[in-house]
Amino acid sequence: MKPLLNTLYVTTEGAYLHLDHDNLRVEVERETRLQVPLHHLGAVVCFGDVMITPSLLAKCAEEGRTVVFLSPSGRFRCRVVGPVSGNVLLRQAQYRAAAEEEKCAGIARAIVAGKIRNSRESLLRGARDARREADEDALRAAARELSRLLKALQETDDLDEIRGHEGAAARSYFGAFSHLVREDYRADFHMDKRTRRPPRDRLNALLSFLYALILNDCLAGAQGVGLDPQLGFLHALRPGRPALGLDLMEELRPVLADRLALTLINRAQLNAGDFIERTGGAVEFSDEARKKVVVAYQQRKQDTVLHKALDEKVPLGLVPHVQARLLARHLRGDIAEYPPFLYR
Repeated sequence: MKPLLNTLYVTTEGAYLHLDHDNLRVEVERETRLQVPLHHLGAVVCFGDVMITPSLLAKCAEEGRTVVFLSPSGRFRCRVVGPVSGNVLLRQAQYRAAAEEEKCAGIARAIVAGKIRNSRESLLRGARDARREADEDALRAAARELSRLLKALQETDDLDEIRGHEGAAARSYFGAFSHLVREDYRADFHMDKRTRRPPRDRLNALLSFLYALILNDCLAGAQGVGLDPQLGFLHALRPGRPALGLDLMEELRPVLADRLALTLINRAQLNAGDFIERTGGAVEFSDEARKKVVVAYQQRKQDTVLHKALDEKVPLGLVPHVQARLLARHLRGDIAEYPPFLYR
């Protein structure tokens, strides 16, 4: 629990982090804003123009504490970690599985199945709560399409086809996503499709920011069990791309990010004034909005859910670590299949 809930998110531009004996001190314009014992922290995440001293970086690296740097909008920039540790035999099994077409496809199929099922559950829940018949019809139609794609997914062992079904499911899901937004707020938070780098509307900006937070937790989960976060099964390998982190976050997008985004919008905790439209069409958060979302995300991670594979309740923030451990057990041969996280 400690590494999950004791993450320090620094969202203030111009903040200065330094080591004060065994404490981490945060200063803004030479005024101390926060001081916390370093041993209480499992990770530090910095947004935008945040400065950190070499001595603090070194201390974090020596003690296995991760420091992550993100852009102001939440896009991943870099991750500072200490010496790599972990079981070399586990990594060897990971590399071997990635090279075996059948094994790789099996893991990728399980990941996509988990994502589609969780997405479908969100659509059906929205349909049950819909106030307008048109919204209910659109959400149920998208859910039926996801059911069709889920069936087709189970009938293929081809990795390219699995990726194709994932892409089709995402298009159908996000095509109906705006129907989950309350009609009162739909004019300000409408999305025709997913757009990234940069996001072109407020809803896309919010989702991208939350996905960046989830990715950080998934990377921590993968590294915590000794897996190579760069070597995935669903996402293609590219230099500098944390493919396994992206794999692990797929199942959690609908549960941890999408539902939180809808809660913040439908409860009017965020509004159009919390976003900034840049020249060229990019949309970003204001500083205050970013802080609101980070606090809400941390609170959401403390909610408990039933993990079917474990048959026990766990905090949502623990799920990336549990899934990484289950994947490691599958790679070692302890369990026959990788069990995706399914939310009900």
